[in-house]
Amino acid sequence: MNKPAREGHAGVETGVVSDLTHEAEGVVRPPESSGKIAFVAGALPGERVSFRRRGFHKSHDEADLVEILEASPQRVTPRCAHFGVCGGCALQHLDPAAQIAAKQKELAANLERIGNVTPGEWLPPLLGPHWNYRRRARLSSRFVTKKGRSLVGFREKQGKYVADVQRCEVLAEPVASLVGALAELLTGMARRTSIPQIEVALSDGERVLVIRVLDPLPEADLDKLREFERTQGLRILLQPGGLDSIVPLTPGPLDLHYRLDEFGLKLEFGPTDFVQVNAAINQAMVVRAIELLEIGPSDRVLDLYCGLGNFTLPLARRARAVVGVEGEAGLIGRARANAALNGIANAEFHVADLSVAPDLAIPWMRGGFDQVLLDPPRVGAREVLSAVAHLAPRRVVYISCHTGSLARDLGVLTHELGFRLRAAGVLDMFPHTTHVESIAVLDRI
Repeated sequence: MNKPAREGHAGVETGVVSDLTHEAEGVVRPPESSGKIAFVAGALPGERVSFRRRGFHKSHDEADLVEILEASPQRVTPRCAHFGVCGGCALQHLDPAAQIAAKQKELAANLERIGNVTPGEWLPPLLGPHWNYRRRARLSSRFVTKKGRSLVGFREKQGKYVADVQRCEVLAEPVASLVGALAELLTGMARRTSIPQIEVALSDGERVLVIRVLDPLPEADLDKLREFERTQGLRILLQPGGLDSIVPLTPGPLDLHYRLDEFGLKLEFGPTDFVQVNAAINQAMVVRAIELLEIGPSDRVLDLYCGLGNFTLPLARRARAVVGVEGEAGLIGRARANAALNGIANAEFHVADLSVAPDLAIPWMRGGFDQVLLDPPRVGAREVLSAVAHLAPRRVVYISCHTGSLARDLGVLTHELGFRLRAAGVLDMFPHTTHVESIAVLDRI
């Protein structure tokens, strides 16, 4: 590595990128022990770059990329014209195979560093479409006086402004091609400053936009929305207040559902319900989780953080009985309705706050379980781990959307609660982002 040529804080330096941060910045380590690490936006591992420091911290500095002196063979041309400005993606300049390798590396590093644990084997990554995969998204909207028009999209990388985009390469169609048209629609509305957000919910049935409105819309604005709804083949819902205030612009029932074809299931969901954003990976993830659990026809399975039954109902197709537990009563109501819709009688659902340790004497904890599936939010499943160990299942499968909390929990399960980490791997749920979705398999010792 060439020694950095420093010219004060405004000077240009050179260096070789050794790694990526979780925010997809290239890590440049100084050759001398007294120097400070630089996180260079847009630089990739293995590249020799020149950069300029701009943000100064105790342990590292933030830096802007000035020039790529030697490019990585894994660097590719971003498909999106707005990449680098829009905050929706961070890795479009890195080959997809290298993206997934970087995510597996992050998982392995966190398992070792945080959990002090290594899986017995690494599962092959689950891969899906790299583009137009997002069926759920929350887009920001803002009228910009200086531009004389509304903007619709994800926020810029710094998070303050809405990115000025015309289409989005990761949103599923038809919304991917309608971002510019949505901005044009809002620009022509009288109450354009009263619409801060548009939530996207695309399904195997209808395609829905939930438009947040801060003030009542005049009839002329409503007419514009109705015309857009009709011509684009969408359903528009208005949200003037909380989630219980959402109403269809055009009266009539909604058909929001997705199918899990491997199990012959149709799952209905509401416009703001949580569902996995990547339909293809979700299908594959459910199949893999159930294969890893090795369900037999006499088994009884516990599904914690079950949501609207995404895993519970497929499990019920294989097991003798399944119990799903979730903290949100609305999702449990949806899960019960989905069970009835699919003629499933061997799944029961319970509402429980899983952010606190469950009482071992409560009814759904009784009866014994052969397997447990965990699919917690980002904070992880720390509070339920002792209860899971008390149940003594022969196998646990843990789905995670945060490698740090996963590593912490796997450390507890393996070092304190009598389990062995059999396998782990990553799922490509969010291509071109730094988000890492993981799966781990544990056996009781």
